[in-house]
Amino acid sequence: MENNFLKVNTMPDLDAIDLELLKLLKHDSRASVTELANTLGVSRVTLKSRLTALRANGTILRFTIDVAHAHEEDQIQAVSMLELQLTKANKVHRELMRIPEITNLYSTNGKWSVVAHSETKNLKAFDNFLSRIGNLNGVTNVETCLLLTRLM
Repeated sequence: MENNFLKVNTMPDLDAIDLELLKLLKHDSRASVTELANTLGVSRVTLKSRLTALRANGTILRFTIDVAHAHEEDQIQAVSMLELQLTKANKVHRELMRIPEITNLYSTNGKWSVVAHSETKNLKAFDNFLSRIGNLNGVTNVETCLLLTRLM
């Protein structure tokens, strides 16, 4: 059975401008097209078409923000490692992708089939979240670590 979960596409050939654009967007995903074009020394039209192409070919999946540490202190963040019944893995993957508390989801090797990063507003919500993922049909084991202090 083929595993379609987070199928990895080969990265398209990116030139120096594309790579620099990605670097700039990682630093500030809200930078304007004009700012980015000026920094890269290309026209706005060129920048816009490159940005559109990077989104269309799957290189850029989403734009996001980093929230100030003060806000993070109010949240419960955790990393959960899940062991799955392999015959039910694809179904579990799809169900996990629909859980709003999961902010990042990775397939992995070894004992744990999936690693999920989650954010909840408080311990009660976190407890509910853990119960939901632990009760998914096909999840055989869950180990979770709370993220305490952000070091970087």
